[in-house]
Formats: sequence, structure tokens, C-alpha cells
Amino acid sequence: MPGRSYTIEQVRAVDDYVRSPRPDMPGRSYRWLLLGLAAFALVADLGSKYYAFRELYHRGEHDLVPGWFKFIAQYDPTIPVSDGGLRELQTWSTNGEPVMPRVNHGALFGMGGAGRGVANGVFAAVSLLAAVAILVWGLRGQPSRERWLSTALGLILGGTLGNFYDRVVFGGVRDFLYFYWIEWPVFNFADCCLVVGAGLLLVQAVFAPPPPAAAAPTA
Repeated sequence: MPGRSYTIEQVRAVDDYVRSPRPDMPGRSYRWLLLGLAAFALVADLGSKYYAFRELYHRGEHDLVPGWFKFIAQYDPTIPVSDGGLRELQTWSTNGEPVMPRVNHGALFGMGGAGRGVANGVFAAVSLLAAVAILVWGLRGQPSRERWLSTALGLILGGTLGNFYDRVVFGGVRDFLYFYWIEWPVFNFADCCLVVGAGLLLVQAVFAPPPPAAAAPTA
């Protein structure tokens, strides 16, 4: 039995239909990626800080790559420990001893650290506003359907929340990663997430193609 033949016009019509966007079919959402990366970055940041400061409480530092890179934990006995509910969170790394870690009151890599309490309060407020803005914008419509944008926002959100936690609990950010060969400012895992996320945002803005325009409604 001979197969059915199609005209060129019919083949083109089918091809146009397959290629055309369907406004009634929602695109794939990457909300799970944004929230999952944020949770991973937050847990990894806080876990690495608590572990490093606990392990180095008596040693002070550990040379991971001799001559290049080390873990460093510094404490400041002049800073009082809280008498309230934050005390256990503040002293877990010191096995309950009332000693506070030396913290960075400024922003990324210690920038803007003058003024201590004022600087920490300002950056804490900025961090909270940034986290809320990322959640509101990143979980809505078009942004949530872009994989690399969701990846970048997830890393930035996790890093922002990690340092925000430190500002609330310790009055500043705990840093312990130190490239001492080049005298780079001490930093932490949250800072790494912020830098990588910002870099991905830049790549997204420069190289990513614009989202396809919605098809005009037909009469």
C-alpha cells in the first residue's frame, strides 16, 4: 500500500508549528536550582567557618599549601560574649569558653571595615535587602526559567545569607582562608560564592542571548 504523500506547503506548516513558541506552555523552571545552590552555599559556608575555627582554636593556623595558602583563625578576648541565646552559637568553636573570634566588620575582603558597629549594621541591612530582592526577583517568571541566571543568583543568595548570619551572631564576618604568598585579604567560602555568582551574572549579561519575544496574538 503506497504511503501518503505530503505537499511542500504541508511540510512547511508542520515545521513552523514545531518551531513556533507556545505561550500557553510554561517554560522549565529553575527555582529548585536557585534555592538548592543557596542552601548548599549557606551550609558549606557556616560549616566550614565553625569547623575551621574549632580545629584551629589552639593552633591558630594550618599551612595547607606551604608558602602559598593556609587556614587561619584569630580570636579577640577583648570582645564580650553574649549572655543571651546567642552565647552557644558564639562559643561552639571554643568548646564553650567565652572567647569571640576576630571578625571583619566591613564588606567583601575587608572593604569598608572602619567604624565597626556602624559598618556591621549597615552591611547587615544591605545583605538582608539583597537577599529579599534576589528571592522576589529570582523566583518569578522569566528569571526563574534561565539556568545560568538562577545558578548565579543561588550562589549570591547563599553567600549573602552566610555572611549575614555572622553579622547577626558575631557582630562581623569570620574569615579564615588566606593566600599569604600575595598578601591577599583573608576571606571565606561565602565570599567565594559571591565572587563566582557575580562573575556568572556578568557572563550572563554579556554573552547570553536575549529571551525570545512572546508571539503576537492572532485575530
